Amino acid sequence: MTASSTNQLTEYKWHNLPIQEVSQYLNSNIETGLTAAEVAKRKESFGANELKAKRGKSALLRFLLQFHQPLLYILLIAGAVKAFLGQWVNAGVIWGVTLINAIIGFVQESKAESAIAALASSVKTNTTIIRNRNKLQVPSTELIPGDIVLLTSGDKVPADLRLVQIRNLQINESGLTGESVAVEKNTQPVQADAVLAERTNMAYAGSFVTFGTGKGIVVAIGTATETGRISQLMEQGNILKTPLTRKFDKFSRTLLYIILGIASLTFAVGLGYGNTWVEMFEPAVAFAVSAIPEGLPAVVTVTLAIGVSRMASRHAIVRKLPAVETLGGATVICSDKTGTLTENQMTVQGIYAGNEYYTVTGTGYAPSGEILLDENPVDIHDVPPLAECLQAGLLCNDSHLEDKDGQWIVVGDPTEGALITAANKVGLTHNNLQATISRLDVIPFESEYQYMTTLHEIEQQERIIYVKGSVEAILKRCQQMLNSSGELSPVDTETVNQQVDTMAHQGLRVLAFAKKPVSENQDSLDHADIENDLIFLGLQGMIDPPRAEAIRAVQACQQAGIQVKMITGDHAVTAAAIASRMGFNHHREVRAFTGAELARMEKPELATAIEDGVVFARVAPEQKLRIVEALQSKGEIVAMTGDGVNDAPALKQADIGIAMGGAGTEVAKEAADMILTDDNFASIEAAVEEGRTVYQNLLKAIAFILPVNGGESMTILISVLLARDLPILSLQVLWLNMVNSIAMTVPLAFEPKSDRVMQQPPRNPNEKLLSPNLVKRIVLISIFNWILIFSVFEWMRQTTGGDLAVARTMAIQSLVVGRIFYLLSITQLGVALVGKIQGIRREIGDQTAMYIGIASTIVLQIIFSQWSVMNKLFYTAPLDWNQWLICLLVGLPMIAVAAFANRLDSNF
Repeated sequence: MTASSTNQLTEYKWHNLPIQEVSQYLNSNIETGLTAAEVAKRKESFGANELKAKRGKSALLRFLLQFHQPLLYILLIAGAVKAFLGQWVNAGVIWGVTLINAIIGFVQESKAESAIAALASSVKTNTTIIRNRNKLQVPSTELIPGDIVLLTSGDKVPADLRLVQIRNLQINESGLTGESVAVEKNTQPVQADAVLAERTNMAYAGSFVTFGTGKGIVVAIGTATETGRISQLMEQGNILKTPLTRKFDKFSRTLLYIILGIASLTFAVGLGYGNTWVEMFEPAVAFAVSAIPEGLPAVVTVTLAIGVSRMASRHAIVRKLPAVETLGGATVICSDKTGTLTENQMTVQGIYAGNEYYTVTGTGYAPSGEILLDENPVDIHDVPPLAECLQAGLLCNDSHLEDKDGQWIVVGDPTEGALITAANKVGLTHNNLQATISRLDVIPFESEYQYMTTLHEIEQQERIIYVKGSVEAILKRCQQMLNSSGELSPVDTETVNQQVDTMAHQGLRVLAFAKKPVSENQDSLDHADIENDLIFLGLQGMIDPPRAEAIRAVQACQQAGIQVKMITGDHAVTAAAIASRMGFNHHREVRAFTGAELARMEKPELATAIEDGVVFARVAPEQKLRIVEALQSKGEIVAMTGDGVNDAPALKQADIGIAMGGAGTEVAKEAADMILTDDNFASIEAAVEEGRTVYQNLLKAIAFILPVNGGESMTILISVLLARDLPILSLQVLWLNMVNSIAMTVPLAFEPKSDRVMQQPPRNPNEKLLSPNLVKRIVLISIFNWILIFSVFEWMRQTTGGDLAVARTMAIQSLVVGRIFYLLSITQLGVALVGKIQGIRREIGDQTAMYIGIASTIVLQIIFSQWSVMNKLFYTAPLDWNQWLICLLVGLPMIAVAAFANRLDSNF
């Protein structure tokens, strides 16, 4: 599609124009369609009716980008210099470390985003059109502006259409607007500023015809359609970094500058002592390598991957690893209503008949539940007005229910499905009525009249008309009503309207029902038959009810300090009623802001409304995006849930997008970071819990790894400043930082959740990765590690007569012993061991990983010093039993140091 053609057509507000003007602008005949010559010309001008998928990065480029990390630059350069000096083993080990990090990062990175491709497949279909006076079936990709499209029940709308003819046309636009009920269409112009959900004379690409027939003229194709605009919003959306990756990036840059500065100082000081640059390169590299936490990226990846596995077992599939941690830090959850917080199944919850109000239990289309009067079950045979009202809803109905694999679904209109279910709950079914009641004629629902009418014969004698429709359309045609005894009495219009208002304020969609006995000879219907003398039977109020488990999940999130906001395309009254039921505003009155209200607000007022509001109704896709962006600009960590096409841009923009796996569209799933396999909002609570646990375990990993880097760096720097031999070499540092650290840190990823994890408020999004208390802990343990390495090295060098290999080996082994004690001090296993000594029993969960980690560390360290191959590779020496005992004893003071560190930083 050319830009000029697209821009020219998108200037028009088609919903605001009369049909004749639309036809003139598009130079198309509504009856005969476009000519062959015009079709060829427009195809060349506008192109195909399809969405182009955004091209992702190649696998090679994504792999190379794994090396685009500041700290890895130092390792790559250090390896290159080692190779230049002919130290190929050293160079190989250093490069091997960087390669391992790159492979881990490449494997965990999600595949190239394919949300645009999913959007494209969601609108490809065959469609019936009129061209050159002929009715044709063509692929939707061949449509062009000006084509005349014919719609019938079950069709997917192939492009954006301005409707020109309709007959009882209803279209399900829930994927675009979020409104759960099919929209009744007409052909009359609407206001220019009408939001998408209120443009009743339009049919939009990707929506579905649920009832009736229609004809429309194509006004937009491809990326110019509303669905296409959503794809562009997704393509233009920023790919946000998560809080964790932002903090790691900042930490890495800061550490890079510090390392380069101190390494340069080390190099210069050595030269000042008269050493050659070749001699000083080893200390400089050793310092750089010791300061870089090489094992940290791998440990972070493994920790996140474990979180992914745990979430999967709780019905949450994570597509992008950092999303695990992000959800744990969420401060706001913006949730779509339809199908996410609600059942997405219309349910009758209130019935007014015979001057009595009845409540209906149960949700969805399953025929389980009761009808209650003052909380007592009613017998339908004792309440004639109620039986008549339910029977009218059952018979004046063109839909039916089916049991598919234990799940009841409606075939037809959801509203009619709700009426069938309500009747079924008290034993009234099509099957048991068919034997005595047969349908003779029907007047389908038409928006012009606002009612549906059916004519029935009862036991081949009596004939009766049943009518259902809007209260306004039915009530004005009624002169009588059934009272509580089932007898006729004058209709009480005022009381009925008061009841309608009461039900409407509960968010219920209210339908009225009536009947009219007719002569035994009547076998057809006309609108004149029901102009007057109807008998009012009652009202049925229905709603797409909230999930019970979602109510509990919202409350749990609020208790954890997480704000929950509803963003929906549905009506404001309905949305506010659902939010009130779910306790969105802690059971205070809920104020619902509409998309039109938001559009009129100035920036300061808009920011306040978004921050303070909890319900946003009749919201367009770009407004959902603005709401998410506004919250993010306030520093909030935003999780967005949804399942429709209209949710996709906001899902992509949010810090974490959460899609529904069952009811969700492919578009929403591809745009999301996480998918709920059970479509259950309650699973979000479990995912938040796991996310918080992951972050806690990541902090433990950082608190465990960095003190080793600190101790190593201090040891090397002070050795250079004092012109002493290095107590630890660069390759030995790599062993400690990669093999030893990973073996001991990975078990932290398996740490069970704390009992207090959901009793704490969300962490401050601006909180630094290294909090002041965590820095104090790291500095304290680093100083102890430096004292341990330096003192053992100097002591053993003197004791062994200058055997540097033995001295360095014992310094390393002493450090590892101290690390084991420190590891226990920050884990639940260590807390349990201390509690056992004190006679306190604590539940600590499965600690198998911790046992394996400690055991494997001991085995690896024995190999490190006792195997001749490792001695040659890492310049170590075998130790005897006495030397091993010394290493154990000098590591014991770590217990006291770690206990003091825990008092400084109580997060663990």
